[in-house]
Amino acid sequence: MMAIDWNHFTPVAALAGGVLIGIAAAMFMLLNGRIAGISGVLGGLLRPSKGDVAWRLAFVLGLVGAPAVYGLVAVLPRPQIDAGYGPLVAAGLLVGIGTRYGSGCTSGHGVCGLSRLSLRSLAATLAFASL
Repeated sequence: MMAIDWNHFTPVAALAGGVLIGIAAAMFMLLNGRIAGISGVLGGLLRPSKGDVAWRLAFVLGLVGAPAVYGLVAVLPRPQIDAGYGPLVAAGLLVGIGTRYGSGCTSGHGVCGLSRLSLRSLAATLAFASL
């Protein structure tokens, strides 16, 4: 189980993070004409099309690499996950299956879909946010 360190949580930091995510999603759409839905980006790497791999790979490497680089210059709390590899793999597979059946993930529906006023994204976001 993971816990939020409420002693270091600030609404300003949360707002700044949300603004940065929104700006990044808007820039990605404006500059590339694509939605920054992580499951779609990653899914495209699993079934690559010619000429469609480089930007997807750069996107995923940026998602993984940015926190690693930040960890070199900042002290980050060590996450503690009280689950074995079996439940984590099963959970990952269920999330992957759910994003396929739901036509997207939290970033696709919650960030990009809601900003486009998509009713399907509103329904999806309400469903996964309520659980």
